[in-house]
Amino acid sequence: MGYRVVDTESVDSEPDRPCECRKLAGPGGLDEAAINRFRAEPGEQLPLAYHYHETQQEAFYVLDGTLVVETPNETYEVPADDLFVVDPESPQRAYNPADADSPVTVLAIGAPPADGDAVAYDPADE
Repeated sequence: MGYRVVDTESVDSEPDRPCECRKLAGPGGLDEAAINRFRAEPGEQLPLAYHYHETQQEAFYVLDGTLVVETPNETYEVPADDLFVVDPESPQRAYNPADADSPVTVLAIGAPPADGDAVAYDPADE
């Protein structure tokens, strides 16, 4: 048996990200899923770029604020306590709009872990 409590504030934020990103899977001892906590101020995006994953399914649970997710066909507004799910090979870009009244905090879960499998997506290529 094994149990862990992770103080998420003690996990360093990832450098070179457009917003605060704390990768929690490693400190939590998770091998089969990625889990990240994002906090984006108005005007910041969550991922590094508009992208998709070849094998990973992602779920974004909004803790507070409103997350906006742009996809090739629609833009979604995801309020606090709602979950947005992205299937593999589905391009998306998640962000907090510049005109938002407050930051957005999101718990992002992805399985299987997909370090390095993000594929850049350019909507102009469609």
